Amino acid sequence: MAELRSVLEARLRPAFDAIAPGADPVLRPSDHADFQANGALALAKKLGRAPRDVAAEVVAAADLGGVCSAVEISGPGFVNLTLADGLLARLVAAAAGDERLGVAVASEPRRAVVDYSAPNVAKEMHVGHLRGTIIGDALCRVLGFLGHEVVRENHVGDWGTPFGMLIEHLVDVGESEAVGELSVGDLDGFYRDARAAFDASEELRERSRRRVVALQSGDAETLRLWHVLVAESVRYFDDVYTKLGVLLGPDDVVGESSYNAMLPAVVADLDALGLLVESDGARCVFPPGFVNRDGEALPLIVQKSDGGFGYAATDLAAIRDRVERIGAARMLYVVGAPQAQHFAMCFAVARLAGWLPDRVEAVHVGFGNVLGADHKMLRSRAGQSVKLVALLDEAVERAAAAIAESGRRVDASEHASVARAVGIGAVKYADLSTERTRDYVFDWDRMLAFDGRTAPYLQYAHARIRSVLRRPEAVAAGAGASPTVPAIGEPAERALALFLLGFEEAVAAVADELAPSKLATYLYDLASCFTTFYETCPIATAPAGHVRESRLLLARCTADVLALGLDLLGIEAPDRM
Repeated sequence: MAELRSVLEARLRPAFDAIAPGADPVLRPSDHADFQANGALALAKKLGRAPRDVAAEVVAAADLGGVCSAVEISGPGFVNLTLADGLLARLVAAAAGDERLGVAVASEPRRAVVDYSAPNVAKEMHVGHLRGTIIGDALCRVLGFLGHEVVRENHVGDWGTPFGMLIEHLVDVGESEAVGELSVGDLDGFYRDARAAFDASEELRERSRRRVVALQSGDAETLRLWHVLVAESVRYFDDVYTKLGVLLGPDDVVGESSYNAMLPAVVADLDALGLLVESDGARCVFPPGFVNRDGEALPLIVQKSDGGFGYAATDLAAIRDRVERIGAARMLYVVGAPQAQHFAMCFAVARLAGWLPDRVEAVHVGFGNVLGADHKMLRSRAGQSVKLVALLDEAVERAAAAIAESGRRVDASEHASVARAVGIGAVKYADLSTERTRDYVFDWDRMLAFDGRTAPYLQYAHARIRSVLRRPEAVAAGAGASPTVPAIGEPAERALALFLLGFEEAVAAVADELAPSKLATYLYDLASCFTTFYETCPIATAPAGHVRESRLLLARCTADVLALGLDLLGIEAPDRM
């Protein structure tokens, strides 16, 4: 659609410029035609003329030959534009012959830092980490595909007072035993035992307090033990990310501890700028425009009354580091919606301090919650947070059962990989197809269904097209591999061609609006459009020659778009199901 829009604008602008230089055609998709040019209305108002007269002058002057098959003035002065079938066919052929399927690389690539996932050391990942990890991964994939330089940062919680308790517990149980416990992924058990021992012993509480001091002062042995905890936790995180099929790895971990050395400078520099105010013993910044329900100014606490540093100080240090050292032009914080005010205040303070210049975009990419059937936060039957590993394992098990119940025959050698692709894909698509800021209900039956807006439906649509392309008559015709300009004579062929040309716009919407749901919805609509095409435009029984080859090309291009689109969402598209 972006290329179609640019072609139409190139033909319409001279006609608008002849009436008023620089006038905008204001092109929009339309329900009454392929596009609608609405610029005549605004231009007529500016010139004091009748809109239909201006529209008629534009239509008379515009060179739309070979681009539009019909041009019609409607209503008060809208110009309805129906694209020529030949143009659609040429553009689809060009996209089909392009490994990027018509999606251009960004003309001005930017370096983007994406902060997402952010689990805590010595704690297992749970369903609360699901959305941030999946959404962040999709954004990274799309931005990277568009040619932007993506820096993934997993802001792991690896510092603070609990680590005194955890290190002392590690010492008490023995390093080798602790490593053994952590290496099998039982982080919650280790943390729970540490907390129980801490609560039961004043002597342990005192040792833990001393250990925190030793950690913060850089004691070598304490740091070594701390590294043991971090390393085992990162290994566990990596196992989860591999199971989930996301791009995050150990090299992307940039924990809170990474910014410790920068925190005193954050406070000192804010003080030197005259931004720090003491409030109840804490050192705060009061950015303009932030008030509580009573209209009182809200503080961003940078240094607590006991001299310790809070999350705000770490986040301010991270902003400075990402701008000054990494050179970020865009910073995306994929964190739950409840943190909106915190990030807004951090960004405001960073701009006041000059650490976040106007040229750098900083966005809190907030998201809603995952709910259970009761529309409350999703929890286990025991009332605990659902562990992410358990949820993913259940997804694969349920997918295997759903495949068996559907009657679909999957080769035994591929059954495990297909079940994994379907199960993990179902979880991801249910999340990504939901508008990011909304909550959604986690429903196994709905997300694993082979019809409706689900990953299994899209994956099966892709596999079905691949099976069509493997048939003898398709192989004999080259399976649509030739970039020959297709014949577009049937309404369903035309509709599918238009949909295929909308892929670039759907991908761009993810990057521009930070909305993976735009691409997820597009892929579902494309698959639905292909179903109509397949039912009304037979391939196997089509006349041999150009008609069959054309339909094969449309089929292959659809399969390629589905596969690439799903991959940009982090979802596998098996060739056989």
